[in-house]
Amino acid sequence: MAKYEAKMKETDADVIEFIEAVDHPKKREDAYKLLKIFEQTSGYEAKMWGPSIIGFGTYHYKYASGHEGDAPLVGFSPRKAKHSLYIASGETTRDETLKRLGKYTAGKSCVYINKVEDINEDILKEMIRNAIAFIQKLYPNQ
Repeated sequence: MAKYEAKMKETDADVIEFIEAVDHPKKREDAYKLLKIFEQTSGYEAKMWGPSIIGFGTYHYKYASGHEGDAPLVGFSPRKAKHSLYIASGETTRDETLKRLGKYTAGKSCVYINKVEDINEDILKEMIRNAIAFIQKLYPNQ
């Protein structure tokens, strides 16, 4: 059986070049706002993960199934339809915090927003800090 190859890996691609390539000017402007929020709040430099995710920090995970890999602590991607915010879903206060975020939709591990002005930036910062603390507690010794 072939070893699983993670699709999402940290790359050497340039984050600013990626943001500059975002077609829609408002999406590009919001991507720069999110870049600043995530960098300042996380304390980590932005890195590209795969072709389209801007990640901050890294951790190594290993599931009971034996599957393991590396992932960013938090991140985002300026998608065509909405911005995808990658913020740990297992963090226990996430659902309560989301109620204070503003306009969003959420999936299992993503929060989707149309534009930054639809959300409370302070709540986003709180979510970023909480997610990082949760992951670092779950996967210590990183």
